Amino acid sequence: MFDLSLPKLLVLTVIALVIFGPNELPKIASQAGRALRDLRRIAEGAKNDLREELGPEFADLDIEDLNPKRFAHKHLSDHPNAPARMSGRDLE
Repeated sequence: MFDLSLPKLLVLTVIALVIFGPNELPKIASQAGRALRDLRRIAEGAKNDLREELGPEFADLDIEDLNPKRFAHKHLSDHPNAPARMSGRDLE
């Protein structure tokens, strides 16, 4: 999702340390972890609710397939007549 490499994480850590100080940083990290855990729980609940509402016909539905970019790629790349790659000249 995010392109966070080790050097970027270290820079973010140093910035957070300077801004919040060494005493507040553990509390803020704990709060951020709790918030992330709550967001994941809410997202899982929403996925489960969606699956329940759709019924058993859609039990094999992958929620990630609802992402428009992934949906288009999946259906275009599986199509036998779809071009592998289009260049600007192909559109003329």
